[in-house]
Amino acid sequence: MASNGAGVFYSSAFFQIRDLGAAEIVRRIALFSAYSFSLFLVFFTIRAIYNIWFHPLSKYPGPWYAATTNLVYYIADITGYRERWILRQHQKYGEVVRTGPIRLSYTSASAWKDIVGHRSAGKLEMLKDPWLYDAGQAFGADGVSMISNVDSETHGKMRKIFTNAFSDRALREQEPLLLKYVDKLIRRIHTDLSGDPNRPLDLVLLLNCTTFDIMADLTFGESLGMLDNGKYTPWVARIFDTIKYAAIFGIAGRWVWLRNLVRATLPASMRKSLEEHRGYVNERVERRMAKDTDQPDIWNLVLRNPENVKLLGRGSMNEHANLFMVAGTETTATLLSGLTYFLLKKPSTYEKIVAEVRSLPEDGLHIDSLRQLPYLQACFEEALRMYPPVPMGMPRVVPPGGAAISGGFVPEGTRVAVHQLSCYRNEKNFKNAFEFIPERWLPEYADEYGSDRKEALQPFSYGPRNCMGKNLAYHEMRLIFAKLLWNFDIELCPESDNWTDQRIFTLWEKHPLMVKFKPRKV
Repeated sequence: MASNGAGVFYSSAFFQIRDLGAAEIVRRIALFSAYSFSLFLVFFTIRAIYNIWFHPLSKYPGPWYAATTNLVYYIADITGYRERWILRQHQKYGEVVRTGPIRLSYTSASAWKDIVGHRSAGKLEMLKDPWLYDAGQAFGADGVSMISNVDSETHGKMRKIFTNAFSDRALREQEPLLLKYVDKLIRRIHTDLSGDPNRPLDLVLLLNCTTFDIMADLTFGESLGMLDNGKYTPWVARIFDTIKYAAIFGIAGRWVWLRNLVRATLPASMRKSLEEHRGYVNERVERRMAKDTDQPDIWNLVLRNPENVKLLGRGSMNEHANLFMVAGTETTATLLSGLTYFLLKKPSTYEKIVAEVRSLPEDGLHIDSLRQLPYLQACFEEALRMYPPVPMGMPRVVPPGGAAISGGFVPEGTRVAVHQLSCYRNEKNFKNAFEFIPERWLPEYADEYGSDRKEALQPFSYGPRNCMGKNLAYHEMRLIFAKLLWNFDIELCPESDNWTDQRIFTLWEKHPLMVKFKPRKV
């Protein structure tokens, strides 16, 4: 009876609508739309008034529209201009800025400790923002890694498993492997110049080929062959293409319905690309696990303790391999590209670093000797400040009960982050913050730059979840850069004069960095 009654009702409603004239139907639709829009406008206005004047974050400065909606933030994100937009807000409003209804950005040195530092007894950790860090799980990840949104205990166990693979002892075992590929890079450049000594070469391409070949050998036990061929493999090219979608995935991660919509409407080519990417990583890990080798790659060092395989599981091993192949490659090439650009734009500084490197014999370019070059290290620190490989902020969520950050109370649930690009361009942190000045890192210039808040520079993050590959990254960068400077004079081509004018999609959208290499006459 109930179903029959419903059928009669809907049939009646249908005939009533059918009997209306077209003009009346249009009028009713317009009236309904206007009514709905008015309700939305009233709701939005009330919410905006609350967010601007009465919200717990209303005391924090920032553009008024950022307090009402995340729309501008998201648009800036997906168009690649978010970090520069945040930098402008900090220049206008100061060291803490409200960049969204429940979002704060910091540039003070103390914020690093307050947000991601070690917790004292009884204080809750600020967990990674699930809107961003859980997005990978929603788009095909088959396990978790150290960078995933895992609790402190799980993260600690994972970190302990990989400690041996990134120790100083491991670095010394891996040095011959690093040197093998750095020497390949030098030969690659000579080969490319053999037909035309004045030919401009893309340094970004050369450095990416080097870092990906190195990390592939450390992660998969085999090279990708990019230095041999002088070009990207299809798999690596897909990685660069996919990075641009990270902003969309991060935004979609906030709402389950939007995450499902994005996943359902991804172009077939992108879905295929993601599947092929993970399939490639998984296959390479399987192949490496089947090998019996004493090469000091990451897995050999990890598997010296058989229990680690059980603790990780194959899904987590695959995810860590994926992490190493992205985090340990592109970022290193980015820093070296940026450093080269800034040095070539400042000839006096370039000549100074060249003289220091060439004071050593070529067979003296190794771990211990390169660590002793103060100006080389100062140049790395300054390049990390001017052109941080990960310029964005990595958001954390304020725990229940709220927390104090940089001397101000922040309510629970607020998304907080230190945005590296803005932090490192903060004149309160660094004098002449927009200028490339390696001398600021040398003790003999303390009179001029001693007031710099050097603790504000944390390119490898800070606290218990900082990057454990820091030592490997530094030594890899030292070897590559010192060998380049020792073997070649380098000149910037005019077409790359404004090379740093780049968008940011999590990482920098690097253009080709065209330079000329002149083999050194020894």
